[in-house]
Amino acid sequence: MIIQPAIRTQSVRPYYFSVKNPEIARLSAERVARGEDPVINLGIGAPDRMPPAAAVETLRETALLPDSHKYQNYRGLPELRSAFSDWYARYYGVSIDPASEIQPLMGSKEGILLISMAFVNPGDKVLVPDPGYPTYTSASRLVGAEMCTYDLRAENGWQPDFDALEAMDLRGVKLMWVNYPNMPTGAPAHPDTYARLVAFGNKHNILIVNDNPYSFILNDHPVSILSVPGARSCCLELNSLSKAHNMSGWRIGMVCGDKDYIAEVLKVKSQMDSGMFRPLQLAAIKALQQGPDWFAQLNAAYRERLVKVCELFDLLGVAYNPHSQGLFVWGRVSEDNRFLSGDSAKTLGEQVSDKLLYEAGVFVTPGMVFGRNGQDYIRASLCAPVEQLEAAIRKVKAL
Repeated sequence: MIIQPAIRTQSVRPYYFSVKNPEIARLSAERVARGEDPVINLGIGAPDRMPPAAAVETLRETALLPDSHKYQNYRGLPELRSAFSDWYARYYGVSIDPASEIQPLMGSKEGILLISMAFVNPGDKVLVPDPGYPTYTSASRLVGAEMCTYDLRAENGWQPDFDALEAMDLRGVKLMWVNYPNMPTGAPAHPDTYARLVAFGNKHNILIVNDNPYSFILNDHPVSILSVPGARSCCLELNSLSKAHNMSGWRIGMVCGDKDYIAEVLKVKSQMDSGMFRPLQLAAIKALQQGPDWFAQLNAAYRERLVKVCELFDLLGVAYNPHSQGLFVWGRVSEDNRFLSGDSAKTLGEQVSDKLLYEAGVFVTPGMVFGRNGQDYIRASLCAPVEQLEAAIRKVKAL
């Protein structure tokens, strides 16, 4: 390069899976060339089942219309915002004004950076969970924030330790990322936790952002932090069609909260794109109209897969919660685990992940990806058919 990259890029590394997935693809191709089965990838939580049929058909039909291919409103179609509002009222029991309190996004991941850009100045402090979704940290670093990690631990059910939070130096903290049902641990959303988060945010003038894309997965009672009295003053919530509607590649999400917060997010977003493709918005409306039967059949499939991943984890000798919510199972690796690779320079989770990948052709994510508190863990996705999970079990048994 004839110029130096921006300083902000030096504070982050490429996203783990952007590097790991090409390696897995290469190893898989090498295995096939040797006449072996490809790698079974239990890494990313990308749903493999079909979206609602009505959404797919609407996308097909509306993409053929001449007026579907123009720039769209930055705020999204009013019908889409109304559909999100109805969805929240129906399933979360939360009333949201579609005219001012909802902003559609191109996936909720986009919202993490937009919110960081809208509210965080260089030098501001941001509370991020450990373990937690790495994008909370990278987005904060890209805007020049000072990272303040807060611990999530098994002994607290992976819920925030509010005594520890109150003991921290909170001067300059402007924003806090939370995520329940939790990724990667599978910990559920507790109304009491949400109530304490709202009280904490209002007490310390901290914007609490709840990332809520897993609320329907292996969970019959979705909860929103906006259901807590007083939440509007200090909370935003991100949500998405990626997980609960099998539409991760469609990139359809939203952020909701008080109109003044949403207006600030829109200021940034309107500089970044020119609106979501109209057929995607119309298809999203159909997806959001799905009734309880959709989620029942979705979770019936995930419960079958959960049983198989639990079998796999039993075989691996890791401790886990068989009642996890969301798309993953989180397992603790002991120091005497027989699947350790023996590479003492790596964490326990990395050692098990490496041994399974390189010797059995099965990939599970090492927990260190999600922070220091994940070093002794591995994470397996439920986004693989039962047949693939059974094949993974056979491969590990052979190993």
